[in-house]
Amino acid sequence: MRVLLSAVVLASALLGRAHANGDSLQDLLGPREIALGEAMRGDATGASAIGLNPAGLPLNKELVFEGGYGYRQSDQASLLAVSACDSTNVAPGCFFYDYAGSSPAGDLGTAMPLSHTTHIAGASFAHAFTPRVLVGSTIKYFHYDTNVPAEADASGFSFDLGTTIRLAEMVNVGFAAYNLFGTSSPEMPRAAGGGLSLHPLPMLTLNYDMRWIYSGDMHGARYGGGAELFLRSSSGQTGFPVRAGALRDNYLGSTYLSAGLGFTTMSFGVDVGGRKSISGLNETMVIASIRLFGPRMAAPGVQ
Repeated sequence: MRVLLSAVVLASALLGRAHANGDSLQDLLGPREIALGEAMRGDATGASAIGLNPAGLPLNKELVFEGGYGYRQSDQASLLAVSACDSTNVAPGCFFYDYAGSSPAGDLGTAMPLSHTTHIAGASFAHAFTPRVLVGSTIKYFHYDTNVPAEADASGFSFDLGTTIRLAEMVNVGFAAYNLFGTSSPEMPRAAGGGLSLHPLPMLTLNYDMRWIYSGDMHGARYGGGAELFLRSSSGQTGFPVRAGALRDNYLGSTYLSAGLGFTTMSFGVDVGGRKSISGLNETMVIASIRLFGPRMAAPGVQ
């Protein structure tokens, strides 16, 4: 009986790990990215630039502090994130810390519950070589603990690189490579992504992104799109972003729908996002954050 129970625990843990998709590519994303189908690589600013494309930091000029919490049902994951981003100077950058704690298969009657915990801390920096060409990089230190059979603890450094090209005032494209070099770990899989961001109207943003993972035995595409409608009060000092998106992951064989809402003033903002699988895996995720703004200036143009 003990042998059978151990086999069930091991198999469930490994399946939960393969299917929950809880790694640094997902756990660094916030409510705005989730709501838009992870499609912001061409328009990633502030904390969104950390997990998607660090080159997007110079797209605006603001000082912002952000803290967030999320919960993912598929692996019972709690996600915590704090960051400080300043793009008001000649060298825009962010400092950040993220925590993810999950239970991939429950305790299944064992003496100790199965769990993963991941701590990631680092910094992102960017520079606008010209008004149209932006480049950025992220350095991350991670520490991963697990008591799941067949998995090992890991820690080390990893690096991302990205670029954003402003084709016009209303059109951006972005490209990024994740965990391009550094310590090898399933928590920090190598991947590359690109995206297109369109602003056909001042109040409307459309995004479409793709990401390819090519780490170990994980190979597949993840692509999605989303739209944000930014409604404003009559004074123009308060905003109400409404977001919706969709996402498809070929590696996991799953499709997701996502949505989110926000409330923004000149001094603070609150964002809530969520997604639900409609095919493939059974996943529900909800995440929220609050932003506190310091000095905010007009966004730079392409001229």
